[in-house]
Amino acid sequence: MAAGGSTAAALDAWIVFEDEAGFSMTPPIARTWARRGCTPVIRVRGRSRRRVSIAALTCYKPGQRSRLIYRPRRDDGRRDGRKSFAWSDYRDLLQVAHQQLGGPIVLVWDNLNVHLDARLRSWIAGRDWLTVHQLPSYAPDLNPVGVWGLLRRGWLSNVAFTSPDHLIQTVRRGLRTIQYRSDLIDGCLTGTGLSLSLTTPRVQAQ
Repeated sequence: MAAGGSTAAALDAWIVFEDEAGFSMTPPIARTWARRGCTPVIRVRGRSRRRVSIAALTCYKPGQRSRLIYRPRRDDGRRDGRKSFAWSDYRDLLQVAHQQLGGPIVLVWDNLNVHLDARLRSWIAGRDWLTVHQLPSYAPDLNPVGVWGLLRRGWLSNVAFTSPDHLIQTVRRGLRTIQYRSDLIDGCLTGTGLSLSLTTPRVQAQ
């Protein structure tokens, strides 16, 4: 994080973390209230293969309100259809982030094969406003896109989704609420133990 932090300070840039998650029609289970001896039962409409995938960016800059920017991708349920994000989806998401943030971006993400796609790397190389750092392998605890846990414990828990549209609407409603709660976005960063105290080193004569 030190390298990313010094780069961001020098460029007066946003530090942006990216992560993806998928949500299916089967709801996450959370604790709830019930009469003693009466375990609640959530009845769902079979085991639907349809799901929604979300790529999200948590964006931080000292002195600025933290932001959440996301892009959904809906699975049509076909066996031959693409279920994950393509390199062009990440390109479009980063372009939107640059427009919304209005400044340089230092992007931190994992070693997902699509992130390493030659076409995406070529596109990144041509953007002077974008600097990319890879997270170490097998280090998900360093990525503060913890909005997935907020969704699963909150808006999505114990919900009997009636259709893929119902699932997508619920996910969007939760993400929109988080977008207005910068304290929740800040909490995701705090949970990693990382810090945004980006200061320029002082040179002192000996």
